[in-house]
Amino acid sequence: MTEVVARGDRELVVTRRFAAPRDRVFAALTVPGLLVQWYGARGWRLVECSFEAAVGAAYVFVSEGPGRARMTQRGEVRAVEPPVSITISEVFDEQSYPGVTLITHDLAEEGSATLLTTTIRYATPDGRATALRYPMARGMAEAYTRIDLLMEGQA
Repeated sequence: MTEVVARGDRELVVTRRFAAPRDRVFAALTVPGLLVQWYGARGWRLVECSFEAAVGAAYVFVSEGPGRARMTQRGEVRAVEPPVSITISEVFDEQSYPGVTLITHDLAEEGSATLLTTTIRYATPDGRATALRYPMARGMAEAYTRIDLLMEGQA
């Protein structure tokens, strides 16, 4: 189950437990060939994915959705400690809220499982409020369910 909790006035904290080792979950978050298998809400898929888990590396994700709608997001890797954590910046080409968003994925081992804690820090309180008006919690849950399937070898 994916849990989304607001913290302070600019952050969202998303948690999900995966029945897979931490290094496999980290790979799902950082390897382009795996990202294209799960990234995005139902009905959306990555059609272009450029990502390298190295500090300073730029990335670009282009998603395609219903009616061939396209959405592009880009940023850079700000910090990485494989397979423990990675922090990236994020800006959408047609963003509806101001500033750069910082996303940190922290992965904690829990026996043979992994607890993923994703902290999303928006540039402004209005940015977070705008993001919450979208079905982002549902979309993240759907995407994380596809990580489960990927880890089970069903994706």
